[in-house]
Amino acid sequence: MIGKKGMIMAGGVVGLLSVVLGYFGNPANMGYCIACFVRDVTGALGMHRAEVVQYARPELMGLVLGAFIMAKTKNEFASKGGSAPFIRFFLGALMMIGALVFLGCPLRMVLRLAGGDLNALPAAGGFAVGIAIGIFFLNRGFNLKRNYTLVSTEGYIFPMLNLLLLFILVVFPGLLIFSEAGPGSMRAPLVLSLISGLVVGGMAQRTRMCTMGGVRDAFLFRDNLLLMGFIGIFLIALAGNLALGQFNLGFAGQPVAHTETLWNFMGMVVVGLSAVMLGGCPLRHLILAGEGNTDSAITVMGLMVGAAFAHNMSLASSPAGATSGGKIVVMVGMLIMLGIAYLNSELADSKVKGDVKVG
Repeated sequence: MIGKKGMIMAGGVVGLLSVVLGYFGNPANMGYCIACFVRDVTGALGMHRAEVVQYARPELMGLVLGAFIMAKTKNEFASKGGSAPFIRFFLGALMMIGALVFLGCPLRMVLRLAGGDLNALPAAGGFAVGIAIGIFFLNRGFNLKRNYTLVSTEGYIFPMLNLLLLFILVVFPGLLIFSEAGPGSMRAPLVLSLISGLVVGGMAQRTRMCTMGGVRDAFLFRDNLLLMGFIGIFLIALAGNLALGQFNLGFAGQPVAHTETLWNFMGMVVVGLSAVMLGGCPLRHLILAGEGNTDSAITVMGLMVGAAFAHNMSLASSPAGATSGGKIVVMVGMLIMLGIAYLNSELADSKVKGDVKVG
């Protein structure tokens, strides 16, 4: 871990690269959006049929490989997993659906704010509320049990799959699907995207950068170290957007965004709660998967399936607003997550013990 100044500087680099990627071709306020990148890769592999969001984003592969290289260099790579794998997969899918109802992950939420998109304000409130609910259960013993050391080859599979996808993108692009219009068709040069991903992946591995972790630690421990990274992202991205004339303050007319306040809020409540239950935001799980953590790799697979369901079943929002299906899944998903949190906490244990005493 590094100090607060180092964390702000690391966040500043992420913010700068986000603006640069947007300037050179990525969608506006989407220089780095983990949910968007995973969704686009899912489309490039043919897992969903939304033609406007299909592209194997090199930034995503770079993030994983950058974390992998850094973890190997620092002797921090370790194959481990086995903690409630199917629950993690399911929560990952719900996290993605919540993000696509808002139209962005927590990292894009910060970038949207830095671009002047005020629709990200209710989303930030929802994210904080979701985390607060998660902390309520953490304080009552919620956990998905321990993971275990696995055979070393297990942890290499996810990074190697990303390397294979990168190889296909560069050498055999015809095997993938590419959007010809919409956000998927907007892309920075491949080399720039890959290098930026490698840089951010390496930094995120060293700093343990996590949007959820920053808010959680501030609430639980009054420790704002991780939060400093996202302050750095916001400030540098804001400065970059102002300098490049990319700042547009307001609710209406924002790129790849909608103005339905309630569903911006509720989508990110789902993301915040699921992130606490899973122990990290989408960015953090990509980095952990690069370090050999198969629990996080399974979570990323859940994100991909969630993206496929969201677009194949019309759950994802559009600039026109949230869909009826997306609204229903967000509310039902919240109830399911609350049930999982309850059943894996001391609240359920105390109820069982109380029933035994009464008997």
